[in-house]
Amino acid sequence: MLRRHFLAQVTALAQPAQPVIERPATGQPHRGKVLLALQAHSDDIPLSSAGTVAKLIEEGYTGYLLRATNDDMGDASGLGTVGSIGDNVHGNEKDNAEVARILGCQKTFELNYPNHRMGDTPLNELISRLILIIRIIKADTVVCWDPWAHDEENPDHYMLAKGVEAACWMAGRAHDYPEHFAAGLTPHTVTDKYYYARRPEITRIVDISKQIDKKIECNRANVAKGPAGQLGRRLKADLAKQGKRLPLLDGDDVTADRNYIKEFVMRRSRELGQKYGLEYAEAFHYIGPGANYRDDYIKKNAVPLR
Repeated sequence: MLRRHFLAQVTALAQPAQPVIERPATGQPHRGKVLLALQAHSDDIPLSSAGTVAKLIEEGYTGYLLRATNDDMGDASGLGTVGSIGDNVHGNEKDNAEVARILGCQKTFELNYPNHRMGDTPLNELISRLILIIRIIKADTVVCWDPWAHDEENPDHYMLAKGVEAACWMAGRAHDYPEHFAAGLTPHTVTDKYYYARRPEITRIVDISKQIDKKIECNRANVAKGPAGQLGRRLKADLAKQGKRLPLLDGDDVTADRNYIKEFVMRRSRELGQKYGLEYAEAFHYIGPGANYRDDYIKKNAVPLR
């Protein structure tokens, strides 16, 4: 009997919980809170979580965007060709700044590690830099690659994710990097984490239907790096050379780019949304502040002194 009860408990714990659906909030309930969105490359946030970042900023967060690499192996032309390192770095930096502007971020942080070489980066160095930034801006919430994700082959992604997970915890500890306090900083703990991934452990679905146009614009801004940019106008031109046209791409070049992104690049967000009865959505492994048993117990059981 006891063994059967134990096995039933284990089975129940192994079952994936239905993800929480985060819907649009009324007003600005997050006013006064700080969001740090982190990406290894200039197209990570636009593709994975731009709608959620835009939603949280619209709901009151002060937003910051951090890029870990300089994208020096990126494509400055957006044509799939290899340009000079200087052109690649400059092109992706411009795109990243435009993404931050569209999302409504106050500032960008550029760590400038070489593209696809973060495996060489000492993890403690990365952690210490992230702790400093978290303490400076007093970040309450992060959006980043998931350190626990499956199927991640890119070293820049998983190195940044590992660094962020550790930094979120250590930034709130008074014993870690106490030299920061001499500069007037104080310990600050990150309480909410929205982790994105290629194949995430989905615990939260965010409704981004109202933010889909901003997500489209973020991807359109990624001319140098992203799989969107100006591909609509290029496909339109290629088809014209073959004596064909795609009605989806009719209109001027900007319209063609936007419609291309909405139909093809936003397909995953659209299909995910439809699965949960939404128009567009993004998926996350969300980790919140969690319950504090002691504090809850005191709140329920404390009585006035006599």
